[in-house]
Amino acid sequence: MHVTALGERAPRGAGVAGHTTQRIPPMRVSGGVRVTSAVRTWTDLAPHLGLDELVIAGDRLLGIPTPLATIDELLAEVSEHSARRGHRLLARAVELVREGSRSPRESRARLALVRGGLPEPELNATIALRRRIVHGDLVYREQRVLIEYEGDQHRTDARQWAHDLERYNDLAEAGWLTIRASKTMTDAEVVARAARALTSRGWKR
Repeated sequence: MHVTALGERAPRGAGVAGHTTQRIPPMRVSGGVRVTSAVRTWTDLAPHLGLDELVIAGDRLLGIPTPLATIDELLAEVSEHSARRGHRLLARAVELVREGSRSPRESRARLALVRGGLPEPELNATIALRRRIVHGDLVYREQRVLIEYEGDQHRTDARQWAHDLERYNDLAEAGWLTIRASKTMTDAEVVARAARALTSRGWKR
């Protein structure tokens, strides 16, 4: 647990990472305990995380269905963070943060796809089908290519399984090519499959 003291000696103890500050950061109360705001916590993570981890955390702040911050709030906090450790990394991360992510896997895949030379996909975008509107995890609308991440509940829940089958059949009828990904697939596999799918639909590097 990271504990910050105001103008005092940094707290010490088993399982405690102590810090000290000379000014009170943005706070909120959770369970009767004062904690730093979501945006401030994100900037405080900069000295401890790598670039991708910061982007994934930033995506969560702007993510759906319950965003915890806005991009303007992130930009403002990064600007105020200019004299502190990790500012350069934060400045890089905020440029890569996007709205609309639902999971770390989606954020990580998006970064991998772009670094692999592929276009940046839409996150959790709506797709209008003949009978209904659905949402896709990572969407290449022009080529009608969709990447979907599926957890175990898609396999073990009979109702979810039936819903998925109907949804994928509707997508296929509308000309969409769906790549179904799981937690066992590496980012490299997702990128390779996406590249082949996009190429088959006329995309050129």
